[in-house]
This record gives sequence, structure tokens and C-alpha cells, in this order.
Amino acid sequence: MAVAHLLAALATLLVAAHALGALFARFRQPRVIGEIAAGLVLGPTLLGHVAPGAESRLFPAAGVTPTVLGAVYQLGLLLLLFCSGAQIRSGHRRGENKTVGWVFSTGTVLPFLAGLGLLHVLDLRSSWGPRANAASFLLIFAIAMAVTSIPVISKIMHDLGILDTSFARVVLGVAVAEDIVLYVILAVSLGLAQGGTGTLFGLPTLLGMGPGTAADMAYHVVATLAVLGAALTFGPRLYRAAATWRFNLIRQASPVAYDLALMLAATLLCLFLGIEGFFGAFVAGVAVGRATEPAAGTETTAGQGIAPDAIRSIQGFAFAFFIPIYFAVVGLQLDLLRGFDAGFFLVFLLLACAVKAGSVYLGARLSGRASASSWNLAVALNARGGPGIVVASVAYGAGIIDRPFYAVLVMLAIVTSLFAGSWLAHVPRERLLTEEPLLTGQPLRIE
Repeated sequence: MAVAHLLAALATLLVAAHALGALFARFRQPRVIGEIAAGLVLGPTLLGHVAPGAESRLFPAAGVTPTVLGAVYQLGLLLLLFCSGAQIRSGHRRGENKTVGWVFSTGTVLPFLAGLGLLHVLDLRSSWGPRANAASFLLIFAIAMAVTSIPVISKIMHDLGILDTSFARVVLGVAVAEDIVLYVILAVSLGLAQGGTGTLFGLPTLLGMGPGTAADMAYHVVATLAVLGAALTFGPRLYRAAATWRFNLIRQASPVAYDLALMLAATLLCLFLGIEGFFGAFVAGVAVGRATEPAAGTETTAGQGIAPDAIRSIQGFAFAFFIPIYFAVVGLQLDLLRGFDAGFFLVFLLLACAVKAGSVYLGARLSGRASASSWNLAVALNARGGPGIVVASVAYGAGIIDRPFYAVLVMLAIVTSLFAGSWLAHVPRERLLTEEPLLTGQPLRIE
């Protein structure tokens, strides 16, 4: 009976997520929004409201089903971050450097500083989770103001047929740089949370660090940056060397298993270091992606043929099963009928959009872009999508934010992504194709 309940829950989530995801995609909206909508339909927002008995039977609060769903949810998060990290290499193209530099500087720094400043005006102590402290909540709030989605905006531009334009290269170049910085800050924030994994397991415990102390904060900042630096500097080289080693039986048996083992090993290493595990999956993806990227001016590398097919295989099953269920479970955790402050959400939505879009517009104008082009960049980079949802779900799972504020952050990601898709779909395609490039860049390839 327990197995039957579990399979029914998984099948229902999987079918609903893909069905609504395809429906949203048909209307040229982000598929991820449909997957979250599946959770809203099956969770307390709709099914739990009209038929609470059916919802509780399908998704019981105790037993095998919630345990396994939690495990699939965690694996979906790790695979999402691994795949996102592996695709980051696609955003690194020469050209448009002036615009990317200005937009990244203003579009990341100003919203982050605005988020820090708003907390001195808004009293959000009631939105703290059970493990939050001032530092961890402050960083999460600031990240929510500044985050941008690579997968959502790249899919929108792919559907519009503008991925090989100057506009697309600038958007993805800025989004790549922003996501790297903000994932580092997110990992630090979770490390600073009271009672986090770093205080219960691994090196910080061996060093005798107390939670929330100056030494604890300094350690998490240094350790997170050190892991990122090591992954970028040595990761691709070590990956290639290990992949071509004659005694690497795992890779010889299955390149997919080799990449997954690397992801899990990096996750475990980060957990031991007191860093949140998702960051290990992210930097593993970055290292693998860079290791398999053709060198400048060449068509192949030593790593070519080792991992691109494996990455595509991982993406195939991850986006078929684990990641849709991850986003559907995000929707399951939302209750927009009880505890959701619509008034506060509207105020927060307007503030977040004004700060982010205004900062991007300012950077684009300072770089020499025309007003219309600057507005298009501002709307595109305001889409928070998957990364915004990851920030919300990870912070909620770590006890930094409470359930109502979690719902606000998820809805912020949904609304901004829908708005970006609608805006760009109504901009004349010829205008996006002919937006002035400031420097010549290489064509952008999104696999």
C-alpha cells in the first residue's frame, strides 16, 4: 500500500507538471511556471481547498511518500544546479564587453544595496524562519532583489529566434556573472544561519567554531570563495586528467555515471566544509562545462567527446523526471489562500521590479545603449525564474524565511518571468535583431 501511494503521488506530479509545462510553453511562457502551477493545483492552494481529503490521501504528511518526495526534491535541486553550472560556459562570449560590464555592475550592486537598505525601513522580523538571524535573512532578502534567471530568459529568446544577436549575448553574459556571484552569497547566507549544517557536521565543528561568531562568518565567506576559485582554476584540468586516466573504470563503464559521481563528490565535499551542498553541485557543473568547451579558435579539445554527450543525457532524464517534480513540489508547498499577504506581495513586487529594472536601464544607458534597447534589457534581466525559486526554496528549507515570505519570493519569480516573456514577445522581432552591437561578438550557442 505504501508503494502504491508513493507511485501514485510521483505519477500524478510528473503528469501534471509536464502537461501544464507544455501548456505554458505553447503560449510562449516559461515551462517552469507551468510545472509550479501543477503543484499549486494539486496542493493546498486548489485541491486542498476544494477536496482536502483527496489532497491529504494523495500527499500524506507522514510515511514513505513525503520521505521519498523529499529525496527526489533534493536530487532535483542538485541536478538543476549541476545542469545550470554546465551551461554557464555558453554565456562567456567575447564582444559587448562595455554593456555587460556596466549592466552587471549597476544591475547587481544597486539592487543588492537597495535590498540591504530596505530592511532598515521595512520591519520584516515576522518573516524570519526558525533558524534565521539578521545576517542570513539580510543576504537572502538582498539576493531576491538582484537575482536573474538564465534558463528562463534563454528559453524566451530561443523561442523568439534571437539567440545569435547582440541583445542575447549581453543578457546572458550579465546573467551568468550575476548568478555566479549570487550563488556564492546564497551559500554564505545558509552557512550563517543558526543551526545550519556547518555547525553540526564537518570541518567547522572540528575547528570548534560557534554558530554566528565572527570566525564562523569569516570562515564561510573564505571557504565558499575558495571552493569556487579552485573549481574554476583546477576543476577543468583535473576533470580532463581523470577522464582520460586508463584506470578510470567508472568513466569507461558510463560517462554519465562519472559526471554524476563527480557531482555527488563535490556536494559531499562542500557539506564537509560546512558549505551548503547545492553549491558543490553548481561548481561541479561549472567545472565540467568548462572542461568540455572547445578552446578559442578550435573545434575540439581534449575533453570534447568525453562529457557533452553525458551532460545531454543527464539533462535528458533530469528535465524529464527530477526537475519537473522539484518545481511541482515547490508549488505543493505554497498556500496562496491562507497566510499569503497579497498587499505586501504587490508592494514587494513593485519595489523589486523598479529597483532591478531601473538599475539595469541605468547601466545600459551609461554604456551607450539607446533608450528602447535599454528598456528591453531591463525587462529581460528582471526575470527571476528558476534561480529566484531556488533561492526561495533553499532559504525556506534552511529555516531562514517563513512560509508566507517563501510564497512571496516564489510568486515574484513567477510574475517577473511571465512579464518578461510577454514583453519580449510583443517587441517587434526586427528591433531585437537590429539592436546596435557595441563590439563584435561570436555567435552564441545554447545547447
